[in-house]
Amino acid sequence: MDSSLLAQDPTAVISWMVLGLPQVQGLEAGKLLKIYLIPLAVYLAKSLSLDSVGFGYLQTTFGVLQLVGGPIFGRFADQFGTRAALILSCASGSAFFLLMSISTSIPLLFLSRLPAVFMHGLPGAQKVITDLTNPSQRADALGKLGLCFGIGIIIGSALGGVLSTKFRVSCFLPLTYINTVLINMSSSVGSSQSGSVFSIREILRLMKFPGVMEVFIVKVFAGLPIGLFLIMFSIISMDFFGLEAVESGYLMSYFGVLQMVVQGLVIGKLTNNCTERTLLRLSVFVFAGVGLGMALMRTVWHYCIIAVPLVFAFSMLGTITDSILTKAVPSSDTGTMLGICASVQPLTRTVGPTIGGVLYKQFGVSSFGYLQLVVNIGLFVYLLKNKIPLREVKSQ
Repeated sequence: MDSSLLAQDPTAVISWMVLGLPQVQGLEAGKLLKIYLIPLAVYLAKSLSLDSVGFGYLQTTFGVLQLVGGPIFGRFADQFGTRAALILSCASGSAFFLLMSISTSIPLLFLSRLPAVFMHGLPGAQKVITDLTNPSQRADALGKLGLCFGIGIIIGSALGGVLSTKFRVSCFLPLTYINTVLINMSSSVGSSQSGSVFSIREILRLMKFPGVMEVFIVKVFAGLPIGLFLIMFSIISMDFFGLEAVESGYLMSYFGVLQMVVQGLVIGKLTNNCTERTLLRLSVFVFAGVGLGMALMRTVWHYCIIAVPLVFAFSMLGTITDSILTKAVPSSDTGTMLGICASVQPLTRTVGPTIGGVLYKQFGVSSFGYLQLVVNIGLFVYLLKNKIPLREVKSQ
């Protein structure tokens, strides 16, 4: 994309952020999985007499496809442009829901997961933001993009309930095609590379840039313990907190509001006054404190209090590490880098049920907190002692 576009059209970034609002049919697969796919998949699995073990395989299949597809999708965006990548994501979402809506057998239900390999619209939108913003503005813009996606999830939840009641599942397909039309009407990034989209060597090459491997390791391990906890939360909310389904829904909504406030208001103000190195250390330190709180919590009210620093650290870590990593690689490789970053959540979802299940069964809820505390104290000491080379400036 022409670097002068931002100066010519100051609303370009906001326009692309607004495009995040309707992207609830396949673009942010992590939130989509929690809000739509798990309840729908549970219903379909039961109707097809799929047992709990089979359902676990189904969810693992989804996670593996997302894990593998993230870097490939990012490299596709670098080579063929963001417009083509977002259209591919929307088309994959359409195919996903079409196959799910006609799943009349267990093999077809598993087959419906295949399009998930390219359902990575959030990295695509982040790619646009990285191309449209100056490095000093990137973290703030990425945070506000997350805010727009959060609003889209809330609107989509309400709208989806009404439409599915009136018109059944098929109504989601034309909405997904509307996303494709919106993207076609928008400006996009042109192709910038040559070589195979599936080149593992080119993908791994990015890890050799200064600071990339170190920051990526922090990104993966700092959020892994809380990721395991959140994967097990549906069980923990019933067994440990004694919540009903409706109460769990209210709690998740509370989390969503906190996340939007942090991403939309807090991150931007902090990036204006602090370096990204400082914010990275701060997020890891807060995560360690969250771990201690989780180890000691006994009631849902304790958890509601802990949720404030938890959401802050979770959102800050994700936004800051994405910003740092995209600055550490050439602009022609930012899509691939964002695709690699997008694979972190699928990795957690793939290994999480097994590890989280063992921790919860053998050691209880407090084990997640102690693991969070120990891991993040170790990472904090590592960040203090090692001067990781970062390309960073504060926003002006």
